[in-house]
Amino acid sequence: MSGGVRGEDGLIRCDWADSTPDYRRYHDEEWGRPVQGDAALFERLSLEAFQSGLSWLTILRKREAFRAAFSNFQPSAVAGFDDADVERLMQDSGIVRNRAKILATIANARALQQLPSGESLGMLLELRRPAPRPAPDTLADVPAVVPESVALAKALKARGFRFVGPTTGYAMLQATGYVNDHLHRCWVRGSM
Repeated sequence: MSGGVRGEDGLIRCDWADSTPDYRRYHDEEWGRPVQGDAALFERLSLEAFQSGLSWLTILRKREAFRAAFSNFQPSAVAGFDDADVERLMQDSGIVRNRAKILATIANARALQQLPSGESLGMLLELRRPAPRPAPDTLADVPAVVPESVALAKALKARGFRFVGPTTGYAMLQATGYVNDHLHRCWVRGSM
């Protein structure tokens, strides 16, 4: 819980971000940066759900296979997946083969397609954006759940989404730039 780690390039990053090149790239280029559009947000939501109980590194390393398996996370395509697609996905060693998570991803695409006119996944996230708070000094200062992520999980579940509990909801808010949880000393925080 040091409050940042200095990489070989001299930059200070969040403690988790410098253990592998995959984490470093994700941290520096994606995590906490704004994500726009339902397809991109649907991908992040799906990957966060698949990550549940696993290392994020596992998901990062399988991301291209996930994209190929799930039609680049185009909601309309995934919403049309049927039993044959589920069986195809269960045989795909490039992804996490968890039937409940696969079914949830398909159900979430359908739920996204059925949102009322004028409502979007981005809007639901924006409405539950936590108020800005001081930059965390250490990872111990970063919560796993906040009241807004509890409200987000309830709102998504009420609309038919699955595998979207408060922890997944908060991870989604962090990953997509609705919350800036880069540590105080992290170079990325200063660049946003």
